[in-house]
Amino acid sequence: MATEKKGLVSRLLEGSEKSDEYARSTLPTNRWAAAWDIIKGSFGKLCIVNLLVLLFALPLVLLMIMRGLFFDLGSAEYPFGANLGIGYPCAPDLTGVAEGFKLNNDVIFYGGFFLASFLAAIGLAGGAYVIRNMIWTEGIFVAHDFWKGIGKNYLPAMQAATMCTLFLFLTALICNMSDVMIATGVGSAGWLTVAKVVSIVAFIFVAILSLWILSLGVSYKQGFWAIYKNAFIIMAGTFPQSIFFAAFALVPLVLLFIGGEFFTMILTLFYIFFGISFALLVWLSFTQWTYDKYVNPSMGIATNRGLYVKKDGEQEDTSEALKEYRRSILAHGRSNLAGRPMQSIDEGKDVYELPTAFSREDLARLRQSRKEMIDEANAYAEEHKTDERYAEYNKLWDEREKALQEPETKKGKRKKLPKMLGK
Repeated sequence: MATEKKGLVSRLLEGSEKSDEYARSTLPTNRWAAAWDIIKGSFGKLCIVNLLVLLFALPLVLLMIMRGLFFDLGSAEYPFGANLGIGYPCAPDLTGVAEGFKLNNDVIFYGGFFLASFLAAIGLAGGAYVIRNMIWTEGIFVAHDFWKGIGKNYLPAMQAATMCTLFLFLTALICNMSDVMIATGVGSAGWLTVAKVVSIVAFIFVAILSLWILSLGVSYKQGFWAIYKNAFIIMAGTFPQSIFFAAFALVPLVLLFIGGEFFTMILTLFYIFFGISFALLVWLSFTQWTYDKYVNPSMGIATNRGLYVKKDGEQEDTSEALKEYRRSILAHGRSNLAGRPMQSIDEGKDVYELPTAFSREDLARLRQSRKEMIDEANAYAEEHKTDERYAEYNKLWDEREKALQEPETKKGKRKKLPKMLGK
């Protein structure tokens, strides 16, 4: 049956139909191969996700731009550098005035960042949910899944965004107050410098913790306070890797502020269309790898979703295509015809045919031939029972029968993380 063709706008917003896009043999074998496949095969979708996230982050971006322009204007209007050491100063003593100017205005702008983060969290919740589904190789409708992700994950995204911007505000406040006190000679310059360094390190720690909160929020169902504790535990256990991948995800953003004019223009375009999606893809790929290695096995959750992974010489597939195949098998009930190896009718022994006039000896030969056929069929079944087609079928039904004997869990709910990760 021919499928209805979609318009350009519909295809950009929704993508292709929710079909099994990956054949089992073509699935990636690790998270980084999967991330590269997503970039190659779904770059347009990533750009749409990036623009949607950026739409909700516009107030935050505008505040950053206004802050930069405001300080550029202030440095040009106020005579902070009027006294050049030649003759009399052109203005009264301005010691600490520049630092005070920065402190007063940063209180306003960084306070605005905190308020704008509530709106930015909407985009983060939807964007992280869509990219998580891409990593799991689930078919997606970009616009539909984006709004669905907002409904499911706004609370953890808001927790991550507000905590990060709140600590950014406090860090800026401590650094600016230290600069004012150093400039005016109040307090020890050494200890004030230490305070600045400690506050910056603390902010980096909180920023990484916020990234873990965002990732845990779109992967597991947890309580409001439990997510902080679980994020702290798993971050502490993977701290070097967390620093590396957080830095890798933010490399283009750092280069944006230190590059030349042409380089800055290129990176600005990169961030408008792809930068946020790139950061989310890198971070969520890393965190999903962490969950597969340390969290999911201890909770009985399927690992390596969307990957084609070898285990003990066999291929394990957790793709949506295989799930649909398994659902179709379960719908028709267990069958010995599908689960038991059977020899071809053209092979093996034949049943002894009784003559028209038969004797007791002929009946004995018939019974013997039947016994030999049964023994041969049993030997064939025993020899081929580990073949992939039969082993996979029987394993599926064994797992289902085992699950029926265990207490049922509410369908559709994500499992909660244990009180202590890794238990």
